[in-house]
Amino acid sequence: MTSPVELEWDDERGLLHVWLARPKANLIDAEMIGALSEVLRPRRGMRALLLDHRGPHFSFGASVEEHLPDQCAQMLGHLHHLIRQLVDFPLPTLVAARGQCLGGGLEVAAAGHLIFAGPDSKFGQPEIRLGVFAPAASVLLPERLGQAAADDLLWSGRTLLASEALSLGLVKEVAADPTVAALAYFDDHLAPHSPSSLRFAVQASRAGLREKVQVNLQKLEHLYLEELMATADAKEGLLAFLEKRPPRWEASR
Repeated sequence: MTSPVELEWDDERGLLHVWLARPKANLIDAEMIGALSEVLRPRRGMRALLLDHRGPHFSFGASVEEHLPDQCAQMLGHLHHLIRQLVDFPLPTLVAARGQCLGGGLEVAAAGHLIFAGPDSKFGQPEIRLGVFAPAASVLLPERLGQAAADDLLWSGRTLLASEALSLGLVKEVAADPTVAALAYFDDHLAPHSPSSLRFAVQASRAGLREKVQVNLQKLEHLYLEELMATADAKEGLLAFLEKRPPRWEASR
């Protein structure tokens, strides 16, 4: 079976280019998470990581089937391990996103540093529509957007167009080709610098976020697994999505 990720190492520039390679959905499922975790390794002389994707969409999000009660503990554990890897990654992480960047896909992108978006890009955390919440996004988005804007996305489940994502600071740049824009940023602003000094700069700038993720993500994982998933509405929302019907929330019955 082919890997769900592709990679290219540019030794001369010190750039590791990684693609999510299961178009069109690029689901952040167990196989994708495992493959990403394997390739996210710093290399000697490395200056940056570029996280990109094949197909028209960065990611539709996580696998809903893997959110069901019998699988969600393992799924969340693996996803949160990947999020910690990205937050702890010792070099700048650039993200190129076109089309949909939703749910677990946005959590992966938001764990990086700078997001370069296509004009057709859409960003959102729709988990609340399924009766659940997004633990990693609940830690990451307040840091990127501010608390009020993060609350809006996490509670409403609405989708941001690229222009609004840019105005809120989620996105660094909107460009016709976000991969080209990310590579231009790398060449202009990262390639001239010492790889070892970039490591120290990233360690310094991410110290606060790393500490918050380390402490809070574990608490929110417990809240999700031990309390949320004990409710009828969490199970109902997931099943309703899989059965392609409107959810029947407990208080509405």
